[in-house]
Amino acid sequence: MANNIVLSSAIRSNLITLQNTAQLQAQVQERLSTGKKVNSALDNPNNFFTAAGLNRRASDLSALLDGMSQGIKTLEAADNAMKSINKTVETMQANIRQARQDKSFKGASYSIDATTIGTVSAKTLAISGGAVTGTVNVALNTTGAGSAATAATVTAGAFSAVDFENAGGNNGQISFDLALDGAAAQTITVAYADVNGVAADSGAVTAAELAGIINTKAGSTVASVSAGKLVFTSPTTGASSSVAITNFAVSNGASGSGIANASATGAAAVAAGAVKTVDQLVTAINGNSSLTGKVKASNDGGKLRIENLSTEALTVVGATSS
Repeated sequence: MANNIVLSSAIRSNLITLQNTAQLQAQVQERLSTGKKVNSALDNPNNFFTAAGLNRRASDLSALLDGMSQGIKTLEAADNAMKSINKTVETMQANIRQARQDKSFKGASYSIDATTIGTVSAKTLAISGGAVTGTVNVALNTTGAGSAATAATVTAGAFSAVDFENAGGNNGQISFDLALDGAAAQTITVAYADVNGVAADSGAVTAAELAGIINTKAGSTVASVSAGKLVFTSPTTGASSSVAITNFAVSNGASGSGIANASATGAAAVAAGAVKTVDQLVTAINGNSSLTGKVKASNDGGKLRIENLSTEALTVVGATSS
């Protein structure tokens, strides 16, 4: 019976329109649900295959982006690890600085026992280890009996009486240059007029009489007599004390001799042996170039304090820590 239905042209046209409308509605719903304008090659072959290629490229780029993100995370983890290492090192440095500032572990104080050290034999403090190269010895005392400063002394040789009298008119003379303590030489001239009335016999002036005349001319007591010989002595003592006799001459008919050209210097005082004080030892240790920057000494209430400026063990031999 259905095959016998006959549709008019108007109804057929309306039916086709309804079918097309339903088809368009289904297409719109598909696009709305997928969010895509082209969902199959039937919609638009060119756009479909172009979109498919772009989708594959987008998937590849997404995979690369994921890999880059993973790499960034790895780098961030490594950076955090480096920061943690830096903080650990800084903490260690701070601990080391704090330890270096802690004097309780790197310093020791020593009492100076002058009786035990004494002055009979030389005693030293041997410092080694730490940052010190080899062994550095610091003297704890000096030895010896000591001596006073001495004056320069010249013995002028064997003396024979000088005769200022002569057949030519009693005008004989002797002369020499005398330099004391490095000063300019002074010419000493002794003539008949100087000895006449002073010496008991101007024809045989003795060593003692000549010494008195020389002292008068020199302005100080520089000449004396020892065992019958003229002796010239500087008025000062010490290393700067000196006597020099030069250019001795006998002239105008004088005869005899007793003064020889000679020179001599004095000696400085030598101190008796002594035990060094704490301050002297501090100066000696801190002034030793082999210990500079490696060991520091100080006076700790009358005791010698030695500080080790390195982190290695320091050995001090010749002392007992308090």
